[in-house]
Amino acid sequence: MARRAMGGTGGSGGSRGTAVKAAQRPEVRLPALEAFGGGELEPDGDYDGLEFRELDFAGQDGGGARFMDCALTGCALDETRLQHARVLDSVLTGIRGVGTDLAESTFRDVELVDARLGGVQLHGAVLERVVVRGGKIDYLNLRTAKLKDVVFEGCVLVEPDFGGARLERVEFVDCVLKGADLTSAVLKDVDLRGAAELGIARGVDRLSGAVISSVQLMDLAPVLAVEMGIRVED
Repeated sequence: MARRAMGGTGGSGGSRGTAVKAAQRPEVRLPALEAFGGGELEPDGDYDGLEFRELDFAGQDGGGARFMDCALTGCALDETRLQHARVLDSVLTGIRGVGTDLAESTFRDVELVDARLGGVQLHGAVLERVVVRGGKIDYLNLRTAKLKDVVFEGCVLVEPDFGGARLERVEFVDCVLKGADLTSAVLKDVDLRGAAELGIARGVDRLSGAVISSVQLMDLAPVLAVEMGIRVED
């Protein structure tokens, strides 16, 4: 089972002059795993203590499945249907896919490492104590999702959609955030100061509850001006 690590990169927030609660990171310690026996994923399947390595699940239906104490390494998830799935105390490394459907799924105590994903559907999902480290995710749909104790670290997020989502104790560390949509999102203890690049396309008015650096404030000034209806002329 996963052990909870209480500290996060935001723990030094007080020393930088702004009190912001750090995200609790998962510290997943997997037991000895058995190799998955093969075959297709099954709807409402129950997968416990298994290793899935270099498997192609493209187009398969694993809706409602539960993965607990599992490792998925180098697996293909193109158009894989995993709505309402539960991924618990698990490590996903080098997974790849386009159009993976994880709507209304649950990720708890999970490490997602070096993923290459596009158009992933995570709307209505719940993410708690999750680290997304490395990799690149294009057009991530997190609309109305709930994120608590989530760290995006060293990854690239292209046009992620956080519309209507709730983010609490979420950190962006050495990651690139391009064209993010925060429309109607609710942020609490969200630390954006460590982002290598911060680009917000919509919903900049929802940054209440987030912390940004002075340099990031200057970069966001044009977007803020438009949002507030300020006309800037030289």
